[in-house]
Amino acid sequence: MTALPPTIVAISLKMYFTHARTLEWCRRVRGIADSHDAVGPDGTGLLVLPTFPALVGAREILGDAVALGAQDVAVADHGPHTGEVGAPELAEIGCTVAEIGHAERRAAGEDDSVVGAKVVAALRNGLVPLVCVGEATRTGPDAAAAGVAAELDRVLAPARDAGLLPAPLIVAYEPHWAIGAPEPAPAEHVAAVCGRLRTELDSVGGSTRVLYGGSAGPGLLGRLGGTVHGLFLGRSAHDPDAIVRVLDETTGREADT
Repeated sequence: MTALPPTIVAISLKMYFTHARTLEWCRRVRGIADSHDAVGPDGTGLLVLPTFPALVGAREILGDAVALGAQDVAVADHGPHTGEVGAPELAEIGCTVAEIGHAERRAAGEDDSVVGAKVVAALRNGLVPLVCVGEATRTGPDAAAAGVAAELDRVLAPARDAGLLPAPLIVAYEPHWAIGAPEPAPAEHVAAVCGRLRTELDSVGGSTRVLYGGSAGPGLLGRLGGTVHGLFLGRSAHDPDAIVRVLDETTGREADT
């Protein structure tokens, strides 16, 4: 996914599925990718992020029809780092994207410096960083937009200083307070924050996309209009039929420029 499609529907399975269920789910998603008119390099790209053990099997099933991403990446490329997986190995097995900085990783202790170092690790190995940003507590849209833009600037600073930008980037706006909530953030809130993020990314240059996550699911994309380039789905996509409904919403849709 180094050439980013206009619209992206990304799906993280987190740690919900067994290995067998993950592979069966991937088979259904591959069937959707092969048959849905919206999916293609000039339309909507599907991106799947399973657990580390499932990556090789998922790659074999998904082929070139669906992009493959990892849910995390190590700061280091090689060495004595027990339990870590480096970007060179992820690229070797067919990953093109690495998710970085999710709220759950933040809660486990990752700060801006760690997130920034992981962005650098992904970029120096040819992976597209999927950088998660979002405010921890609910505020007004203007305050949220300013805070999230500052967060993005901080975590991209190391890559900028290393001369690795511009480069393809995906940014997922996931307000922490909306993750796992009954409803996503209000459309006007998402529009304000994602509009600010897109302005910030314009200054970075390169191919960039802004997605919304945080209880995202079918029916949301139409309400967001052209303020985002797609969605980052979680549990709503456990049922592949929900992915079909989201793809239906992307047909004929273009993000505002």
